Amino acid sequence: MSNREVKNFTRKLETGLRLAEKRMLEEKALRNETIVVSSSVGSIQYISAREVLATF
Repeated sequence: MSNREVKNFTRKLETGLRLAEKRMLEEKALRNETIVVSSSVGSIQYISAREVLATF
């Protein structure tokens, strides 16, 4: 693969992952569910999907 092809593939992959994450958050928000998030120091937090979706 050329450098250009790698960049194009990476861009498409990142776009797809963002879309999948947004859809997951929307579904969880509809069901009033929480998601699990880990901080940089390793502590675990449970956050409302609606809160995360609002800042997404």
